[in-house]
Amino acid sequence: MAASSRKDVTNLLIEWGRGDQEALNKLMPLVYDELHRLAGPLLRRERAGHTLQTTALVHEAYLKLVDQRNANWQNRVHFFNAAAQAMRHVLVDHARRHRALKRGGDFCRLSIDKAVISSEEKDADLLDLNEALNSLAAMDPQQSRVVELRVFGGLSVEETAEALGISPRTVKREWSMARAWLHRQLRNQ
Repeated sequence: MAASSRKDVTNLLIEWGRGDQEALNKLMPLVYDELHRLAGPLLRRERAGHTLQTTALVHEAYLKLVDQRNANWQNRVHFFNAAAQAMRHVLVDHARRHRALKRGGDFCRLSIDKAVISSEEKDADLLDLNEALNSLAAMDPQQSRVVELRVFGGLSVEETAEALGISPRTVKREWSMARAWLHRQLRNQ
């Protein structure tokens, strides 16, 4: 996303936060491609035959975002941070519904990231990953947010640092510790 477009997104988010509904109409075309770019890799990691399509994931996440009446968007990174969280929730909800239908059948699979679990190992199940992230959040909320932003939000180390208001060095350290912890948790499930 170009620097001018990033600034436009930030300005529109602020205007929308102030109640300008026209800003919301202008915002969607600017963020849609970026949301689609984030959703694509998430769904490519899912099991074959997954019924949720990229566009549907983007639309469901976007609806969750715009439904937030009192959202105080600080900037585009804050918005995409929330988008990552919304996509995670949409995928987890979808996996739960699918699991309920299949009664424990072959449900959604998500590879955390090549940096988290080596390619020789099985993909982590999305529901197991969600449970592990919730456990990690109870112990270390910052590490959990780093994982969520990197995996579900597709943010770089620098963007994650900006979103969380910490240094890139801290993000790298937290990412490394969280990967190791998640690796152990998911291997033991």
